[in-house]
Amino acid sequence: MTSFLLIAFAVIATALVVAARRSGAFRVERSVRIAAPPERIESLIADLRRFNDWNPFAKDKPVQITYTGPARGVGAGYDFDGSSASGRGQLVIVDASPGKVKMRLAMVAPIRCENELEFLLAPGAGGTEVTWAMHGISPFIAKLMGLLVDTDRMVGREMETGLAALKAQAESKQIA
Repeated sequence: MTSFLLIAFAVIATALVVAARRSGAFRVERSVRIAAPPERIESLIADLRRFNDWNPFAKDKPVQITYTGPARGVGAGYDFDGSSASGRGQLVIVDASPGKVKMRLAMVAPIRCENELEFLLAPGAGGTEVTWAMHGISPFIAKLMGLLVDTDRMVGREMETGLAALKAQAESKQIA
């Protein structure tokens, strides 16, 4: 029994040291080419009600959303309160200029943190290259969880789902 406790202590201590030495900065990024002009795509991002039509972090989960500020653009935002998967916090647009929409995501639960979301829209042949990035500083508990869960893969998969839904909406003939 004593050797089991020593081994368990050694494993836990090693995990804590490894987590403490991990970089606090993180960045998750995904891109897609959409056959639509940047203005059409930007209208689906900078208007948060339309954003939440395709945003996988707000869809198909029991999330309560309360919109704040203007309907779109800088200052538009919403407070959200959902399950342990979606958490609780606030999302606010801090920059909406041609080809770019930046948002501040302040999480209160399950882990308190503040991250930045960026949507970059680069026009080109055949449409617009849309890049969705999230970056910030991971608190210690997130670095520790990162030893078991690949954050890039987990969040990236949700971003890919969202970008596919954004693509479908932006390429739809019904959107103006």
